[in-house]
Amino acid sequence: MPVSEYNKELFLDACNKIVQNGNNQNGIGTLKEKTLHAVLKNFYEPDTSRQEVKVGRFVADIKKDNEIIEIQTRSFNNMRKKLAQFLELYHVTIVYPIIYNKWLYWINEETGEISPGRKSPKHGSFYDAFYELYKIKPYLASPNLDICLTLVDAKEYRILNGYGKDHKKGSTRYDRIPVALVDELCIKNQSGYLSLLPVNLPSKFSVKDYAKQAHINNRYAQLAINIFKYIGIIEQSGKDGRSYLYSRKI
Repeated sequence: MPVSEYNKELFLDACNKIVQNGNNQNGIGTLKEKTLHAVLKNFYEPDTSRQEVKVGRFVADIKKDNEIIEIQTRSFNNMRKKLAQFLELYHVTIVYPIIYNKWLYWINEETGEISPGRKSPKHGSFYDAFYELYKIKPYLASPNLDICLTLVDAKEYRILNGYGKDHKKGSTRYDRIPVALVDELCIKNQSGYLSLLPVNLPSKFSVKDYAKQAHINNRYAQLAINIFKYIGIIEQSGKDGRSYLYSRKI
């Protein structure tokens, strides 16, 4: 289902609340919390009494009764210990933002000057999530775990502290400021992952076939196939030369 106009408006409200009045009062200044994380937290739960709630040894981004929502903008490796505890007692939703359209700005460390924005020609997609999802593969089959992939447009600010003539290679990402909600894919059970199988896949397909149809590289496609086999929506079904073939199981 496409994102409703109502939810897009709510997302803009969360952006305005954080950028103008809360987390980042001066646009680009001293950050209490990275802006993308703060906006998503307030979009999915505006009630601040339900944010940053202590649960055992950890702090949940959002806790509502028997539900926990974790906003994960960085490596999923950091979630393993949390998930091991949370999933025993709570229903957990991991929200993972993916940047669809990106405008890039550069910050001069010495002067504080910010360059005009330049729009990246690349677009993010739901398929970009496989690299992180693979890091928590043992938990993906849990009936207590949902995954919400959230496509957003954002401005990205980077510091000119890298190497090379332009100091851009290896530079530090300072912050990402979301500006619009584009789409959501919420995976609530095993069959929810079927939406990540492109409709034009042949009945028997290789990793290379999947990469072509999903418009991702072979490395990400291999991770996707590994995840799909683990959760049980595809199975190995023969070979084509040295390439394994797979088919839908459900």
